[in-house]
Amino acid sequence: MNDQTKTETRPARRDEVALRPPMDIFEDAEGITIEADMPGVAKDRLHVQVEANTLLIEGEVQIDLPETAEALYADVRSTRYSRSFTLSSELQADNIDAALKDGVLRLRIPKQPEQRPRRIEVKT
Repeated sequence: MNDQTKTETRPARRDEVALRPPMDIFEDAEGITIEADMPGVAKDRLHVQVEANTLLIEGEVQIDLPETAEALYADVRSTRYSRSFTLSSELQADNIDAALKDGVLRLRIPKQPEQRPRRIEVKT
């Protein structure tokens, strides 16, 4: 799985650079798990897509301010997250499970059955 930086695959605001969300990637015998920190992104503003062998994760933070309010200072320069990966053929890209909880997107991508370890019976 290769990490790629994509700036535009969906219509995006050209004046705003997307942040790369920090991620943890774990592998076990059954597949891989990706955990992406995307604080402030609601489910309806999250986009996870697989096209060919590329996994694209995008999200947008919506900051609700009263109409009369104006930000005087902001540490956050972008409200958009974007990250993409090239998936190995060992993975079942059509069987990804995604869950968003407490600002963490968790993706579970199982390995192809033939790539999983299996016990071999020894006969005597």
